[in-house]
Amino acid sequence: MTVLIALFRISLAILFYCYIGYGIVVFMLSRIKSLFIRRKWAVESAELLPVTIVVSAYNEEEVLNRKILNTLAIDYPPEKLKIIFVTDGSADDSTRVFSQYPSIILLHQSERKGKYAAIKRAMQLVVTPVVVFSDANTMLNKECLRKIIPHYQNEKVGGVAGEKRITDNGGYVSAVGEVEGFYWQYESFMKRLDAGFYTVVGAAGELFSIRTDLFTVMNDGLVLDDFIISMQVCLRGYKIEYEPGAFASEPPSLSLADEGKRKMRISAGAYQSIGYLKQCLNFFKHPALCFQYVSRRLLRWVFCPLMLVILLATNILIDSNFSSYIFYTGFLAAQILFYFAAFAGWLIVRSGRRAGLFTIPFYFVFMNYCLVRGFIRFIRGKQTVLWEKSLRQVVE
Repeated sequence: MTVLIALFRISLAILFYCYIGYGIVVFMLSRIKSLFIRRKWAVESAELLPVTIVVSAYNEEEVLNRKILNTLAIDYPPEKLKIIFVTDGSADDSTRVFSQYPSIILLHQSERKGKYAAIKRAMQLVVTPVVVFSDANTMLNKECLRKIIPHYQNEKVGGVAGEKRITDNGGYVSAVGEVEGFYWQYESFMKRLDAGFYTVVGAAGELFSIRTDLFTVMNDGLVLDDFIISMQVCLRGYKIEYEPGAFASEPPSLSLADEGKRKMRISAGAYQSIGYLKQCLNFFKHPALCFQYVSRRLLRWVFCPLMLVILLATNILIDSNFSSYIFYTGFLAAQILFYFAAFAGWLIVRSGRRAGLFTIPFYFVFMNYCLVRGFIRFIRGKQTVLWEKSLRQVVE
């Protein structure tokens, strides 16, 4: 009985800390920090540094024209902006599209080695002090660079992460778009808290930038390249700032199956990244980064899915053998209700309808399910850098 209660309490404490407690802690710490350290806010009138934008595009012919025009429309002095597209391995007519845009540098080879290998090839041509990474299927706001670059006035800033937004279709939000949008709103909120305390713990590949000389060359086998590139900047003693005024808009996945496939691939890459980021666990060398990395990523990836199982299993055993413990009976009922709500949300989203109140329980369980599937894929060595592209909804 003592062991069961201890396991129940430990699992509950870890889950609470990961999803709620950590946010409260960094919020409080950032407020305390602000009392002693006055932040120097970046000003848009600061010197505009030369910038190179690197876009990886594999078989993206359908969106390339739109992406190119979107990139060329960014409000930034043309003489200070260099644009590189990499279409390695593309079997469509992607290369033909660029004949209309002579100002853009195109890198293409028939062999496909993965996104990180493509980025490494492009980095050989980057001579500007700042490089910005973006994906082909995401559209950037015109002011993004003018919002990002001023942060580099701070010598401690090694990178700047933009915000990811899920687009609607003329005001209509699909079922999958609703759950994706909710997740990225939560992620954006947490990134604000992380940056307020010390650093963003990993940037999303849709839009982020780093100081060019902080790019670390690694092997081509990286799956979660954006996360590892940005975290390597932190391991060099710099921090990643968060700039919500620079954002990338991306349509939601075409279906729940496509979103699941994407999340499993990301999850497999997350487990792979743990091996590349062992230095993040050195608390004495990187105290703030270690605290954030363990709290924000490691606990959630490694422990939370297991803790959910332990919490439910111990709760059932305690209630079955000691039904007089009213708290455990009530908590078990709440858990069962939560999972029923998640199941109902799954049925609703699967049918193409928006889940409404069931969105949170459904997506919570869905995310942890994808983590488990991603872990299995990782330990079996089934996730390669040459993943299949997830289909996205057409947004007009």
